[in-house]
Amino acid sequence: MKQTYLFIYVFLFAILTSFSQNNSEKTNGLFYKVSLASTLTVNKDYAIFNNDEEPFFNFSALFLNNTIGYQFDKRTSIGLNAEYNWHSQQGLHFFPTYLSFQYNIIVDDSDLFIRGGYGSLISLSNDFEKGNMYKVGLGIRGYDDGYLNSFLLGLDFTRKRFGYKTLQGLSSVSVFMEFMFF
Repeated sequence: MKQTYLFIYVFLFAILTSFSQNNSEKTNGLFYKVSLASTLTVNKDYAIFNNDEEPFFNFSALFLNNTIGYQFDKRTSIGLNAEYNWHSQQGLHFFPTYLSFQYNIIVDDSDLFIRGGYGSLISLSNDFEKGNMYKVGLGIRGYDDGYLNSFLLGLDFTRKRFGYKTLQGLSSVSVFMEFMFF
């Protein structure tokens, strides 16, 4: 009986160690990404050599994004995004859901990428605007020591069309910081 337990233990240990040896660099598969972005505007009240401690840039919008996606190889990935946008100066709230595509132009220790997305602005309540939007961006992607998780920094241009017959529009350039988990 002890030999049977010993055999099962050694057999299971061999199976676990053979499957646990994975490649340290993951090039494809599902991922989750969380993002924080903000648009910056020039402060109209800022004066050079004035000691009022007014900042040169003011935050005018805040974006919080969640993405679930699939990376096909080292260069291409797609994602399904759900985002909350708050434009403080205009007093507008948006909830865009959109598909995104990202392509790494330079694949190295730090990747240079371009990306784009298109989708709808969902009206969750009367406070949220309904319409459509598109987004294009450029950024750089760095990796952790195991090349599994990464962080992304860059700029996005976003155009939103909303209101009655989507006649109103809002364009913004935002600075983003994202964390991507495999």
